[in-house]
Amino acid sequence: MDGMLAAKTVRLHDLLKRMPAAVVAFSGGVDSSYLADRAHAVLGPSAVAVTAVSPSLARRELEGARSLAAGRGWSHLVVGTHEVAREEYARNASDRCYWCKTELYEVLGPIARGRGADILVGTNIDDLGDHRPGHRAADEHGVRAPLVEAGISKSDVRALSAELGLPTTDKPASPCLASRFAYGIRVTPEGLRRVEEAEEIVRGYGFEVFRVRDHGDLARIEVRREQIGRAVEVGEEIAAHLRALGYRYVTLDLQGFRSGSLNDVLRPPTIRRSGDRPA
Repeated sequence: MDGMLAAKTVRLHDLLKRMPAAVVAFSGGVDSSYLADRAHAVLGPSAVAVTAVSPSLARRELEGARSLAAGRGWSHLVVGTHEVAREEYARNASDRCYWCKTELYEVLGPIARGRGADILVGTNIDDLGDHRPGHRAADEHGVRAPLVEAGISKSDVRALSAELGLPTTDKPASPCLASRFAYGIRVTPEGLRRVEEAEEIVRGYGFEVFRVRDHGDLARIEVRREQIGRAVEVGEEIAAHLRALGYRYVTLDLQGFRSGSLNDVLRPPTIRRSGDRPA
């Protein structure tokens, strides 16, 4: 481990040592897995990892979280959340994540109070730049982000996870299933299940880093640019499977996989003047 990573680790451990106890919001992703591991290493039985289950969590993610927690010997709770029942969430405006995190922290709050614990999330410093209304909910509920406080980035988390032998080291990002829906497309349990099934179909063709974006009647598939050719080769088969799920149109995005691409509609468009050459 290089000196900079070692110093960040020391800062993180010092932060955790000063906490009476910790409730870690544990999705099974790279960041929350690393944070849960460090919280248990520093705080022992005073730390607990809590996984929130709802239709927006893919079943493979829940299975992975359970397996990891059991394998590392963590204290692990699984609780239900009901964000899909909130109209503010289901309508899927640009503040959907705020209502999702509000629901999560309202569920975690009593658990944390009962343990005299801080609620911790795995936000890292690279997460601070994109459109993430969930940060506001965290601020309102006094939730802490120790990775941010310690100056730890996503690449740091992966490097440190490798040092610890965490199986999530190279795991692709996998945000909640609701993040696949274009803003304005209503989020329903049935729609979430359809997206989950659509992504399982695409995964079955050997794709690992990809998304199926739900635009109502249209499914827009994003894969890595170097895999677009492969996606074209199997495109007819994938399209047939996705049409069987109820999508009328199935498209392949020629720009390739872009994390947070649905947030493009929240940014001012780039206007090309007459005579300008395309970038």
